[in-house]
Amino acid sequence: MGKIAALLGWLALTGPAWAADSAVVFMYHRFDDQRFPTANTRLDQLDAHIAELKTGGYTVWPLPRIVETLKAGRPLPDKTVGLSIDDAWSTVYRNAWPKLKAAGLPFTLFVVTDETDRGGAEYMSWEQIREMVQSGLVTIGSQGAGHPHMPLISQASVADDLARAADRFKAELGSVPKLFAWPFGEMSREAEREVRAAGYEAAFGQHSGPAWFGTDPYFLPRFALNETYGEIERFRLAARTIALPAVDVTPSDPKLTVNPPLFGFTLAQDVPGIELLACYASHEGKVLAEVLGPRVEVRMQKAIPQGRGRLNCTIPTLDGRWRWFGWQFTVN
Repeated sequence: MGKIAALLGWLALTGPAWAADSAVVFMYHRFDDQRFPTANTRLDQLDAHIAELKTGGYTVWPLPRIVETLKAGRPLPDKTVGLSIDDAWSTVYRNAWPKLKAAGLPFTLFVVTDETDRGGAEYMSWEQIREMVQSGLVTIGSQGAGHPHMPLISQASVADDLARAADRFKAELGSVPKLFAWPFGEMSREAEREVRAAGYEAAFGQHSGPAWFGTDPYFLPRFALNETYGEIERFRLAARTIALPAVDVTPSDPKLTVNPPLFGFTLAQDVPGIELLACYASHEGKVLAEVLGPRVEVRMQKAIPQGRGRLNCTIPTLDGRWRWFGWQFTVN
């Protein structure tokens, strides 16, 4: 709680500063690939996103800078945004890279080394990845070697996957990335121990919400974008969100042993409008959320189906923005 106390002290000195303690990170996959609408962003959508970021008063920072600033407890500019792209599909290089480069927007590309080694028309080559890095706009992150469901395999298998990826990054790029993205957004505390041991400084999931000063650095949220959730109204809403400052999340392990979980979190500071809190589970819709002083207890009535489940809790603000906290569960 030391970082939380430091944040509260800083807020007391500076007064209200929307989003100064959080940043929004977006996640893309494919571009202009209509075969996979749930993972695809149309080019007209990407053009609208770029125009919004360039003209809407946002500060777009490289992901490593956002992570470093959050971990250090330093304030960020209002409406700070980070961009990330998963899997290094060939449509990234062919369709998105020219537009992002022309706009001067930095982003992190999370690479699956086995797929890049396999080559073919679907994936970028190592040569193309090196070209992006040399531009100065792109940093490389890791999604491991084989993109496994990490909470469902042994710790030894996780460690082996990470070591294989590290060998390939060293051979092709000269160093191992410091940022990791959980394949499918699935994290467990056992797998986290291996990610930490492998030297990664932070790891990102696929649950919605801004990355906050007090967020677990090995389970940072990202807003996923695709054809359905990539229209400009939703992009603008997500880009302007601020943190719902949740700490002491229980159960702390996203891999569930009790289902439905007895889920809850503590608010690190007073939140205006807390009476308007609403929580929604991906498998159930709106669920009961009880505010007990600084503690919020969320009670789902139905078990989360096997695979992945998500929870989103939000509060509207007086200036038209939203406070947002998201979480993702893994069910074996």
